[in-house]
Amino acid sequence: MKFKNKTCILLLTGIFWVVSSCKKFVDINADPNNPTTAQLSLLLPSTQISLVGNMYQLNSGTSTFVQHTIYTTGQSRFQQQGTDFNNSWDGFYSQTLNDIEAIITTGTSQQQWGYVSIAELEKAYLYSLMVDMWGDIPYMQAEQGQANGSPALESGAAIYEKLLVLIDAGIANANKVSATTLVPATSDVFYAGNKNSWISMANSLKLKLYNQIRKVDPARSATAIKAIISSGAPLINTNALDFTFKFGSSQNPNNRHPWHRADYQAGKTFYTSQSWTDLLLNSDDPRLRYYIFRQNATAGLNNSSNSNGYYGRNPGDGTAAPADQSRRSTFGIYPAGGLYDNAPINSLTAANLYLTNTGATGSVKVVSVTDGTGAGVMPLITNAMVKFIRAEAALTLGTGDDARQNLSDAVTANLNSISTYAASNGGIVMPAATVTGFVNRLLTRYDAANADGKLNIVMTQKYIALYGNGMEVYNDYRRTGLPVLRTPLSPLNTFPLRLYYSQTELSANTIFGTNGSAIQIAQQTTPVFWNK
Repeated sequence: MKFKNKTCILLLTGIFWVVSSCKKFVDINADPNNPTTAQLSLLLPSTQISLVGNMYQLNSGTSTFVQHTIYTTGQSRFQQQGTDFNNSWDGFYSQTLNDIEAIITTGTSQQQWGYVSIAELEKAYLYSLMVDMWGDIPYMQAEQGQANGSPALESGAAIYEKLLVLIDAGIANANKVSATTLVPATSDVFYAGNKNSWISMANSLKLKLYNQIRKVDPARSATAIKAIISSGAPLINTNALDFTFKFGSSQNPNNRHPWHRADYQAGKTFYTSQSWTDLLLNSDDPRLRYYIFRQNATAGLNNSSNSNGYYGRNPGDGTAAPADQSRRSTFGIYPAGGLYDNAPINSLTAANLYLTNTGATGSVKVVSVTDGTGAGVMPLITNAMVKFIRAEAALTLGTGDDARQNLSDAVTANLNSISTYAASNGGIVMPAATVTGFVNRLLTRYDAANADGKLNIVMTQKYIALYGNGMEVYNDYRRTGLPVLRTPLSPLNTFPLRLYYSQTELSANTIFGTNGSAIQIAQQTTPVFWNK
């Protein structure tokens, strides 16, 4: 596959790596099936850093589609461009997947099964995500280097089947390693080489994929999910096992969370989505103080000065941005590593039980690069997510699992995860009584709801818990239509059912032919195979 050069991404993993098409530390041939001798201990963390580093456009764009934030006005109005996801697509193929294939090839020849296992699981995760985003994509022919600059597209359904086999291969290769660690701790950014953690991730990924395709073949998904749960196969079942990337706090080179880098400066990239802020505020949700930080105590929608400081932008608002960089709400302590908002909120009333002004002795401020640590997180597959998946499957597939208990465990896990993170990064611990009370109130609503209402509660809480991972929320929304999102003010298109292909790929890959515009239009309106 042919790609343009990209700007290098710098991130911290104990030592600094420069990754992208301008890699300095690890070079392989154009043909990954015949690599030079790869130093697996260096190449593996490079794949993990580039996997997350190349998600910036993808995560920010999908987060905009589902109204978690507003990255660009066009995307907020459902308008896509061929360059919107160029860097993500090109980076995944020319960098992350290229290096993963090198690990699998070299690791297999050297019988380094720990490296092979991790690389296979990363490959399965990333390709499943790319199918979810783009639908039909290059797979078997994608990593042939200069031997094939125009790899064929394969159907998303066919790729999913191969990925389910690949996950089992990854588990089998992990079990070839008798030690408790698959690779040295310094070679694995995610789990420090821990074998059980990777196997838990593998089973959780499999659970996620079967739930994702539940509308294609409900009986198959139900049987598979029941088997995973009843077998006692290890899953991500504690927050300590979360498949999460942790960013650094350095400014030079800058390895902070990309949302912190984008907004903790004078010139800001994002608006907070007003619908997102309103949902949390109106739900008396204590996570609001962790998710959003106010720069002004009385700023409001349309740059007013008589509100509560939660100044964002309504989805689909196409008006020009005023001079409001120092008044907008911005990212909070979680997940971007910004500031915890401990200032009084003037619109709260006595009816608020969990989002209150008790102990709110802080103040708002205009943020700068020195505020917060920037050492944020990218939640990929978490304990809370696994519990939400189990709850959804129980409600929709009749798996026999306890949907209510899984909902309770999922929200509790998410609240505790945010609280623990905040306590280590300059924030405030969420009181145990707040966690318990909030969850119990939610369960009371759940008990009173009908079947549709129960699913709505599960998916809405998952939507809130997955802040920071717009890609999974984008999947959930297309699969379930939940939660109900605010109607955009002036949309320019229908809600995108797939992402536009990289313009670089359309231009270089002859498989697409000459009518790239028609292909992109079809992407907007064609469901992914599992979106029945």
